[in-house]
Amino acid sequence: MLRTVLLLLTLAGSLSARAQSVPEDQLGAWYMYFYTAQFGDGPFGVQGDAQFRFWDLGGDLEQLLLRNGLTYLLPESKVKFTLGYAYVASGVPGDSNDRSQENRIYQEALLPQKIGTRVYLTHRFRYEQRFVEGQDFRTRYRYNIFVNVALNQPELARRTLYLALYNEVFINGQTNIGGGRSVERYDRNRTYLGLGYGLTDRLRVQLGWMNQTTAVWNKNQLQLSAHHSW
Repeated sequence: MLRTVLLLLTLAGSLSARAQSVPEDQLGAWYMYFYTAQFGDGPFGVQGDAQFRFWDLGGDLEQLLLRNGLTYLLPESKVKFTLGYAYVASGVPGDSNDRSQENRIYQEALLPQKIGTRVYLTHRFRYEQRFVEGQDFRTRYRYNIFVNVALNQPELARRTLYLALYNEVFINGQTNIGGGRSVERYDRNRTYLGLGYGLTDRLRVQLGWMNQTTAVWNKNQLQLSAHHSW
């Protein structure tokens, strides 16, 4: 009898782990809105984003991310600094409705530059302080390089078709996350390739493919995003 019970428990645990494993062969989808705005002609402004991330094309929630920050544009420069806050609700793959919560404070610097007449680069450095439910306090370092290449006209404006690429690497500040658990120093990498189009001078949309590689899994994502400058 005891052997049967142990066998059933082992089988249930195996099925549960399998149900919650990341579906690496399934295309996921991220739907995103980014905004930025300046307060008049002064150096201060705001920026943020809302992201709905799914393990599949919609319905199986991976993450809900809401992020907002106060920006400062360095005078006589295009360098922008941000101090912000993000709320993240993360789900597990499959039928489970379990969610974990995270509150995040972050600081970042954006350094744009232009190469020639059609290539737009932006370097983003971000430092995060993470308060993840059920874990010790954590930090993370992120670096992203964005490349936009205007195709049919030089400026990223209305009716501009452009190639959009980025690569972002994530490094954990701590490996011990509490309760005898640990993570790798290397957290993940994201590589993106897409096409963008300027609906207006202040609103662009992008559709593309993103590959995310973590220390334990690799997954492809469809990305649909809107980029709005108020």
